[in-house]
Amino acid sequence: MTVTTAQHRPYPRPRDYWLIALILGVITAAEVTVTYLDFLDAAVAPMLLVMAAAKFAIVVGWFMHLRFEAPIYRRLFLIGIVAVPILFGAVLFTFGILIG
Repeated sequence: MTVTTAQHRPYPRPRDYWLIALILGVITAAEVTVTYLDFLDAAVAPMLLVMAAAKFAIVVGWFMHLRFEAPIYRRLFLIGIVAVPILFGAVLFTFGILIG
């Protein structure tokens, strides 16, 4: 019986971390800038949500090393990310908070 091992990507170098930090800084500056723009009133919340999701994905992928680990760890993390809002909504619905 053969044991197969997952193919791992090489871990990032310090230069990669600096590049990711720069990208996160640029996204953060864009978030701050968007909050000060008055002509984007209806689009501010969606833009901020998209930028926050992008930063979340970068942080999880690079700093939590999910990008470099076995695919099972990514799947388990994604199951949790999907399950938490569903569970939270079910609890709020149970206590009548969502019904109004």
